[in-house]
Amino acid sequence: MTIDGLNKAVGVFLSARPGDDERIETGVPGLWIYAKSEPTTIDAAIYTPIVSLTLQGEKEVRWGTNARGFRPGERLIVSHDLPVQSCITQASMVAPFRAIALNLDLPLLRDLRDTWDGPLPDDDRGEVIACDVADEGFADALTRYFALHKDANSARLLGPILHRELHARLLIAPHARMLRRLLNQESQASQIARSIAQIRQDLSEPVIISDLARAAGMSVRSFHAHFKTITETSPLQYQKELRLIEARRLIQAEGKAVGTAAFEVGYESSTQFSREFARRFGIPPSKASAQCVCRTSVGD
Repeated sequence: MTIDGLNKAVGVFLSARPGDDERIETGVPGLWIYAKSEPTTIDAAIYTPIVSLTLQGEKEVRWGTNARGFRPGERLIVSHDLPVQSCITQASMVAPFRAIALNLDLPLLRDLRDTWDGPLPDDDRGEVIACDVADEGFADALTRYFALHKDANSARLLGPILHRELHARLLIAPHARMLRRLLNQESQASQIARSIAQIRQDLSEPVIISDLARAAGMSVRSFHAHFKTITETSPLQYQKELRLIEARRLIQAEGKAVGTAAFEVGYESSTQFSREFARRFGIPPSKASAQCVCRTSVGD
């Protein structure tokens, strides 16, 4: 099935679900849909390892010094937890923006890599986001996987097979250098990924660069350089970005008081938190609850 056919199938699925929810679970493991009926302003988010295929409309994603627009048929692949900014640039009630995304299963990718007899070329580039046009094989497998939402019995039998096929197609695709590098436990990408997981485990804890470097088996200077190559920011700035995004979520989605949210993400000074929050989002945290909810973990 073509991208257009998959978009129509997703449209039928969404028509039975009224409302304008941004993220819609399909009921198929790891597979979800992002839909929006109007353009949005640029917003902060944290992308976790995913592959996302744009079906209709357009969006823009910014990370570090990079910016990329995505049109129907174009695919976004993210290998690390990464703070980004994104916005929907083309959407309407008649033709809403739609993307379908699959959370990446890194243990499954490692298993496939270990059993693959063919060449898995690698390189030393530090990209963490790949962008390309989805090939027909991947689009077809994704369509078949999505169709499993119609039949729970078929999903139990065919779901694991199609889930494995999708990951295999990603692993052997030309753009997948970053995934193959991430799967190498001794690679710098893999070591930085573990450091990122350590930072995210408890945002209230201070980042000790020497401890992270030691755990990664690097010197402080080398660790800092590799971390910046992959995330395009320093470990301290990376944590600050995550703290501010999570604090905004706590204020907006959970109704936490500003001081409580600041404390929960590790700020000892409410004044400093308010200053950095306003600098990052353009409004003081006291007014954030009136804004739309910030997404903390997405791949739209």
